[in-house]
Amino acid sequence: MSRIPRDRTNPAGKRPGKIGRAGKDAPAVEPLNIVHGALPSREVILRFIADHPQKASKRELAKAFGLKGDNRVELKHMLQELEQEGMLQKSRKSLIRPGALPPVTVLDITTRDKDGDLIGRPAEWPEDQGVAPAVSIRQQSPAGRQGKGKAPVAGLGDRILAKIFPAVDRGGPAYTARIIKVIDRRRGASMGVFRTAPGGGGRLLPIERRGEEMVIDPDFTGGATDGDLVEVEIARLGRFGLPRAKVLSVVGSVGSEKAISMIAIHAHGIPHVFPPAVIAEADAAKPASMSHREDWRDVPLITIDPADAKDHDDAVYAELDPSPDNPGGVIVTVAIADVSWYVRPNSPLDREALKRGNSVYFPDRVVPMLPERISNDLCSLKEGVDRPALAVRMSFSGEGRKIGHTFHRIMMKSAAKLSYQQAQAAIDGKPDDQTGPMLEPILKPLWHAYEVMKRGRDRRQPLELDMPERKILLKPDGTVDRVVVPPRLDAHKLIEEMMIQANVCAAETLEKKRQPLIYRIHDGPTLAKQEILREFLATLGISLAKGGNMRANNFNGILAKADGTPHQTMVNEMVLRSQSQAIYGPENIGHFGLNLMKYAHFTSPIRRYADLIVHRALVGSLGFGEGGITPDEEAALDDIAAEISTFERRAMAAERETVDRLIAHHLSGRVGEEFAGRVSGVTKSGLFVALPDYGADGFVPISTLGTDYFIYDEAHQALSGERTGLGYRLGDSVTVKLAEAIPLAGALRFEMISEGREMPAAVRSFHKAGRRDRGQVRKKPGTRPPRGRH
Repeated sequence: MSRIPRDRTNPAGKRPGKIGRAGKDAPAVEPLNIVHGALPSREVILRFIADHPQKASKRELAKAFGLKGDNRVELKHMLQELEQEGMLQKSRKSLIRPGALPPVTVLDITTRDKDGDLIGRPAEWPEDQGVAPAVSIRQQSPAGRQGKGKAPVAGLGDRILAKIFPAVDRGGPAYTARIIKVIDRRRGASMGVFRTAPGGGGRLLPIERRGEEMVIDPDFTGGATDGDLVEVEIARLGRFGLPRAKVLSVVGSVGSEKAISMIAIHAHGIPHVFPPAVIAEADAAKPASMSHREDWRDVPLITIDPADAKDHDDAVYAELDPSPDNPGGVIVTVAIADVSWYVRPNSPLDREALKRGNSVYFPDRVVPMLPERISNDLCSLKEGVDRPALAVRMSFSGEGRKIGHTFHRIMMKSAAKLSYQQAQAAIDGKPDDQTGPMLEPILKPLWHAYEVMKRGRDRRQPLELDMPERKILLKPDGTVDRVVVPPRLDAHKLIEEMMIQANVCAAETLEKKRQPLIYRIHDGPTLAKQEILREFLATLGISLAKGGNMRANNFNGILAKADGTPHQTMVNEMVLRSQSQAIYGPENIGHFGLNLMKYAHFTSPIRRYADLIVHRALVGSLGFGEGGITPDEEAALDDIAAEISTFERRAMAAERETVDRLIAHHLSGRVGEEFAGRVSGVTKSGLFVALPDYGADGFVPISTLGTDYFIYDEAHQALSGERTGLGYRLGDSVTVKLAEAIPLAGALRFEMISEGREMPAAVRSFHKAGRRDRGQVRKKPGTRPPRGRH
C-alpha cells in the first residue's frame, strides 16, 4: 500500500500538522507519514499522541489513521498494552504520555518571558515528577476566536483553565496554551514573616522557597510586630536593591495554627473570603417550598456525624422489607440535603462554589465551599427542623444484593443528631438519655441493615487497605496538644457503606435516563506499577500474579498474607503507592478501589461541587422541579471535571502541608532529642522516616548515614552498604535524632541513630550483579545535608 499524499490526511486544507477540528488552535508540527488504513507501530502512536494531545482518544486515533474492523480492535489492544507498560496514561477522555500535561489543565500564571508573554505552570503537580513544566500562554484578540464573542484575558497571578498544545519552538517552554476561561483573578499580594529592623521598619522573609525578601518602610508596617505573619503588596520596584512592600494585613503570630493554615491557603490560592454578592445571595435565601416534594417529615431519619460537625448533609433510616418476595431483605433510606434548590446554575453562589470545588479542612478551621447561611443553616439537616432533601430508597436481599431503588424529592425532619461514638455506645449496650428510646425502633434496624449490606460488600471485595488516619488535637492557643488515631467504629462503616450504595444508585439512575453526569472514576494500577510492586513483594516471599486484569481482591489477598507480620505496614504502603488516583470525569471507566462499575458522588453536595452537579442531573432527568442541570452545564462537564479534580488535589496538598508545618513547629523546640520512627520511604538521596506518635515525616540525607558506599535498590526498597552489607529497608523500625526543624517549610531533618541491619541475600546479590546504574550514592565528605522538604 502506497503512502497517501499529505493533503489526504488534511482534507480541509489546513496548514500541515493541524489535524481535524482541534487543529484550528494547535501550533503547526511536522506531520507523520501515515499509511492510511494500516495499523501504525507503537512508536508512531506515541509520537502522534505527543504531537496531537487533542486527538488522543481511541476513537480519534482510529479516525486519524483510517482504521476499521480488525485494525480498530488491534489498535485498542496496543493502546492497552502501552498503558499497562506505563508508556501512556489516561487523562479523562484522552491518553497522554506519563509526565505530560492533560489536554485541558488548570494553570497559575506566574511570570513573563523575555518577550513579555505570560508563563504559567500547572496549579497542582506531583512532587515525584520534579519541577512542573512551563507553559506559554497565548492571548487572543479581544474579539475572540473567529471574531465571535469576547476572548478571556488573563494577567499575572490569575488562575486559568487552558487548552494545552505541544510547543513548536523547542527552545522555549514545552507547551503553549489557549485560555478557555479565567477561574480566579488573584491580587498581587505576597505573604511572609515580618522581622523588625533597627531604626524602624523591617524585612519580609518569604514563606515560599522561591520568594524574594522585601524591605518594609516604617510608615508601611501596618502595626506588625516581630514574628508576625503578614500579607503585603509591592509598593515600589527599583532597578537596584530589594523590592519595597506595604503590609496589607497582619494574620497573627507565625506560631499559631491560624497563621499556619493561612500559609497553605495563600500558597495554593484557595479562595477563602466570600465576595459580597455571594453573601448577599445566601442571606436573601428563603426556606424551600413543598413544590414537587413528598412529605417525609414523619420518617425517623437521623444524622450520624463527627461530634464536632457543624453541617449535616446526610441522614439514614432502615427497616425490614415487608414484601413477601424479598424474605430477609431490608429497605435502606438515605436522604441528602437538597443544595440544588438554593444554589442555582450560574448564580453568584454557584460560580463561587465552582471556583472552590470543595470545602478544605484544617485542624481548627474549615474553608467552606458555600457560605454558612447555606451550609450550616438552610441545607444542614438539623434535628427537629424541616429541611429539603433528595432521598433514595434502596431494597437489598437477605444476601446483601441491591434489587431496586427509587429517588424522591422530599421535605424531611431529622429525628435526632448523633455522633459516631454516641450511636456506637448505644449499640454496644451503653445508651444515653437520647439514644435509649431510639435503640429498638431506629438504631438496631440500622445495624441489622448494615449486616445485610456487609454480605454484599464482602462478596464484592473492595480494596481493604489498613492505613490509620491520625488527627491533630490543638490547645486553646492553636498549638499542637497531641496526635491521636481515632478508633474505626462500626458506626463509621455503616454510614460509609450506605453512602457508597446511594452513590451507585445515582450513577445507575442517570445512566438509565441517558443523562450526562460527572462520575467518580478510579483506574486500575498500570502494568509498570504492578511490576514494581511485584518485584518488591517477591523480596518478602509474596507472589503477585502477572496480567492486566487485576482486581481489588488480588491486592486484598496480598494484604491478608502480610497481616500480623512485621511487614504489614510496609506492604499496605506499597500497595497504596501502586494505585492510581481517583478523579472526576464525564466518561465512565468504573471505580477500581471500590470494585464498582458505576459510581458518582451524590452524598455530600454541601462540601463537594461534583455532588451538586449530580443532584442537578437527578432533579432535571426525574422531573423534580426547579434547580435542574442546564444545557450549558452539560456541555461544560469535561471542563468542570478537570477543574474540580485539580481543586481536590489542591485541598489535599494544603491540608497535608498544614499538618506538616504544625508538627514541625511543635517539634522545633526538641532539636537534639531522639525519637522512635519507621522508614516510610527510600530514595536515591536518603530515607524518609515517619514518627508514628506525631503523624510526621522527616528526611535522613544519605550523606549522613555513614562512611559506607550506599546503593539504592528499588525492587527491595532498600539502601544498603556495599562494604558492610548493612542497610535500611522500607518499614524498618529505627531511632533517629532531630537535627533540624523548619516550621515554615514543614520540614524535619533527622540523623540516623540505629545501625543498619543485615540485608537479605537477594539485596546482597544485587550488589554482586554490578547493577549500580539503578541508583547508587556514596557519602561525600563535607557535603552539607539538604535543607527543607525533599
